[in-house]
Amino acid sequence: MGGVGEPGGEPGPRAGPAQPGAPLPTLRWEQIRPHDLPGDKWLVIERRVYDISRWAQRHPGGSRLIGHHGAEDATDAFHAFHQDLNFVRKFLQPLLIGELAPEEPSQDGPQNAQLIEDFRALRQAAEDMKLFEADPAFFALLLGHILAMEVLAWLIIYLLGPGWVPSTLAALILAVSQAQCWCLQHDLGHASIFRKSRWNHVAQQFVMGQLKGFSAHWWNFRHFQHHAKPNIFHKDPDVTVAPVFLLGESSVEYGKKKRRYLPYNHQHLYFFLIGPPLLTLVNFEVENLAYMLVCMQWSDLLWAASFYSRFLLSYAPFYGVPGALLLFVAVRVLESHWFVWITQMNHIPKEIGHEKHRDWASSQLAATCNVEPSPFNDWFSGHLNFQIEHHLFPTMPRHNYHKVAPLVQSLCAKHGIEYQSKPLLSAFADIVHSLKESGQLWLDAYLHQ
Repeated sequence: MGGVGEPGGEPGPRAGPAQPGAPLPTLRWEQIRPHDLPGDKWLVIERRVYDISRWAQRHPGGSRLIGHHGAEDATDAFHAFHQDLNFVRKFLQPLLIGELAPEEPSQDGPQNAQLIEDFRALRQAAEDMKLFEADPAFFALLLGHILAMEVLAWLIIYLLGPGWVPSTLAALILAVSQAQCWCLQHDLGHASIFRKSRWNHVAQQFVMGQLKGFSAHWWNFRHFQHHAKPNIFHKDPDVTVAPVFLLGESSVEYGKKKRRYLPYNHQHLYFFLIGPPLLTLVNFEVENLAYMLVCMQWSDLLWAASFYSRFLLSYAPFYGVPGALLLFVAVRVLESHWFVWITQMNHIPKEIGHEKHRDWASSQLAATCNVEPSPFNDWFSGHLNFQIEHHLFPTMPRHNYHKVAPLVQSLCAKHGIEYQSKPLLSAFADIVHSLKESGQLWLDAYLHQ
């Protein structure tokens, strides 16, 4: 059989970069498809084929993120994650090894070409409407009200003393502040505020580090994977939660294999004991610290240390060190409840399973739903109630989601795709219902196989 670029050829172990000025070798999907292995990754962007095998470790978003698109058309993901495309293309040029043959479709496998075309037209319309431009005053007010809550909580203890009522009130205010910090750092992580990525990253380190005590690099590492492949096992960290919880397709798989590490038919009940209360206090704190140490993110470690120093210096004079730590735990538990309910209401009730190699728009729409907009819902959720729009356009400033939403609804209607928007409390209830349903599927498969 022929080599790379020859009709009917099988790919060699690694292709060399295209030579400047020389015609690009043409490749077929059957040659590209096998290159989705550790240490051997090709991907397609705008019909050009790139060998990212050696470069993936240097990818700013992490090797896992870019590797999740191995042997796929990553054009829409490329546009979704990057602001300055011309700048990023400079890094891609040395990795270029060929282009798709003229007779080859732009995407591999059975995909909806018309949906892809219409989505790209929608994105262009959003760009023409300047919906990717941020309003500085909007985000300045967000930061201002976070800082005001931090000061208010301290003033309550300073003026009223460390009694139960002032302490409870201060803990609630600090929890709201911490929740809003999650939202603001999330905006910065997606580079949706400043035009320069560097400014977004520095600001995110301040919000995530000094105001929250977490690592910005750790958050981006896990969160970008969630956006690249939402609700896909082993690619989206948010749903790779077995064997503690079983979601989607894993329920039947565990049942058929007679795996019973926990009483999964009751997971909707023990969810209340270990899910909302402990996610940020235990799971995130441990995972975050391990990431900073293993990946040697010393600047993030210093930022996090500045948060804990500030917190102890602010509250230890009133409570002593043990009391200040107890206040910290109370705040983390309260914000953890907010985090779990707000971030999972849009995803857990949707399709969860293994990789199906869908196009960008289809994969995002299959994994997301919205919560009805209102001034309270928008603020309380950090506009994550517009989860569909956020996943389709992750770099879009959140104050513009309501403007692009009618266009997305029209796209869904044209292609017969459900655009689901539900009341806030119904969205919360659906998390529990989904866990109960998954647990029952596990039990049925466990007992009847």
